Amino acid sequence: MKISVLGTGNMGKALVKQAAAYAGGQVFWGTRNPAEAAELAKTFQLDGIVTGSYEEALQTDIIIPAFPASAMIEWAAAHKEKIKNKIVVDISNPFNDDFSGFTTAWGESSAERLQSLLPESKVVGAFKNTFFKVFENPVFEDQKSDVLVTGDDEEAVRQFIERFEPLPFRFLHAGRLANNRTIERFTLLELELAVRYGTYPYISLQLFGIKEAVPAN
Repeated sequence: MKISVLGTGNMGKALVKQAAAYAGGQVFWGTRNPAEAAELAKTFQLDGIVTGSYEEALQTDIIIPAFPASAMIEWAAAHKEKIKNKIVVDISNPFNDDFSGFTTAWGESSAERLQSLLPESKVVGAFKNTFFKVFENPVFEDQKSDVLVTGDDEEAVRQFIERFEPLPFRFLHAGRLANNRTIERFTLLELELAVRYGTYPYISLQLFGIKEAVPAN
């Protein structure tokens, strides 16, 4: 399955590097300025990165819009018809501007909101609990960073995990999209802890007691 990443922010760059290094095949990097992204991609010294426009990036099977949660509503509305039946990976967290709370209601997550806006797409939540700095070193003291993967479409979750499993993370099936209500809120706690203990933005999650990731079924 072909992968695209949209955006050149910290998470966009981190995801492109990891996918190109480990996932195999081409990774399409959709940006506002493809020529500038092509020059940036050269510095990664990795084969398989193809740059192009945001529109061209929508042709792949798995689309990862690396945008803030505040931009996702407009993006979904603009491209709803073009991404029918695609897997759309939501990595966003609905934090407010000063990171003191959320822009979603208590009983809602950004992943669920995106799925409601894209009823004919398959939304998968992933990498929400993984800060961009962790991509530079996902293995800490011999422990891989866990990536919690959620979705209401079991086949989409399975396909995502299967495609991204070569990356140096441990991908765990974390259930339905509604579980992002917990994941997104815990991620803000992660951020607070990282700031408090002086490790921000290098902090992630590792669940003890699980010897290996269980395949989605």
